[in-house]
Amino acid sequence: MKRNLLTLFAALLIGSMTFAQVRPYDKTGLNVFETPKVDTLQYTGLKIKIGGAFTQSWQSLQDSHSYVPVNGVDPNKLVALAPGFNTANANLYFNVQLGDGILLNLTQYLSSRHHNETWVKGGFIQFDKLPFLHSAFVDNLMKYTTIKVGHMEINYGDAHFRRSDNGNSIYNPFIENNIMDEFATEIGMEVDVQHNGFLAVGGVTNGEIKGDELKATAYPGGSDGKHHPTFLGKIGFDKKLADNVRLRVTGSGYYTAGSVANTLFGGDRGGSHYFYVIEKASTTSEAFSGRFNPGFSDKIGALMGNIFLKAGGFEWFTTLETAKGRAKNETIERTANQAVTDAVYRFGSNENFWLGARYNYVKAGLLDATSKVYNVNLNRTAFSAGWFVTKNIMAKAEYVNQNYNDFLPTDIRNNAKFNGVVIEAVVGF
Repeated sequence: MKRNLLTLFAALLIGSMTFAQVRPYDKTGLNVFETPKVDTLQYTGLKIKIGGAFTQSWQSLQDSHSYVPVNGVDPNKLVALAPGFNTANANLYFNVQLGDGILLNLTQYLSSRHHNETWVKGGFIQFDKLPFLHSAFVDNLMKYTTIKVGHMEINYGDAHFRRSDNGNSIYNPFIENNIMDEFATEIGMEVDVQHNGFLAVGGVTNGEIKGDELKATAYPGGSDGKHHPTFLGKIGFDKKLADNVRLRVTGSGYYTAGSVANTLFGGDRGGSHYFYVIEKASTTSEAFSGRFNPGFSDKIGALMGNIFLKAGGFEWFTTLETAKGRAKNETIERTANQAVTDAVYRFGSNENFWLGARYNYVKAGLLDATSKVYNVNLNRTAFSAGWFVTKNIMAKAEYVNQNYNDFLPTDIRNNAKFNGVVIEAVVGF
């Protein structure tokens, strides 16, 4: 019985080594955005592929801030930092070919900064074909169309395709994600259409990271207490202009009239890859060190533009973003703007080495105790170098410098800054 189970398990794995319609978790997944409409595997029955991703990091960061003493003591005393290793992050993937052109994806966080125990990131069914409808008309439409349904990573903008996702850091040439990290998992549906370099994406979700069966509270002048749907869309162009030149330009939008617990800028359950910077000594369980969440937890509208250019070994990726919204108990809408640009040069055999530089700037409005809006800004400069030892093993190092400006004197981020070096070893398969 045991031998039969092992044989079956091995057959399932071996039969799915060349899997269609799923982004690889190794180097071959670099610069992959929406799922390509390429049918590379003939369906011969149910098959399973199990994948994984691991990131082990070592950091030497130092931070500081200004504070207003209370009885001679800093009420926001920072954690004392020292060079050392962080607990490794790990992801587990299941991709199941359920039918011809029908894929099930399940992603789990086995070890993460945000959650100590195993958590399901999300799962979805992806339809690249609809053979059960037995319609020639639909079959022709599906040559250019992909449909996703489930609790999944939302496709707002292009930055989420190049970010570190807990243990999966292989797509990111730097250590961390954007300061204002646009990432969330929500329950809904997405439709992608791609043809001759042009693409269009449309989707609708519940606008929240979890279910919303419970009635919410209304606030005078703020949230109406209703769970409104969220709408997202993207249009763009992505095509090779020459043998070694690729250009991708996209514009994206995201809107909800009220989700009560929206997490567009705080939905990552993996956590930051900068550990403990600008964090209180009395609270060492923070998960998002170095990031900024504008706090638009109810109503939010956001627009993002992205440009990606690859010419030979040179890559340029830029994000321009503006968002406007409020928390459920706020009566005033605030604005947050972000600009990010990076340049990466890949060289050597199969472009296995790289050097990179990134600049990230955020300006956002916050509310003081009198509900008056004041503006803060943050900036980050990062320089990276890396090496793909094999297509499944990567090492990278980064020097980072980040500054916080114009926060209130009583805020832990008042005149804060951190800098130093982080090194990561990454495995993806």
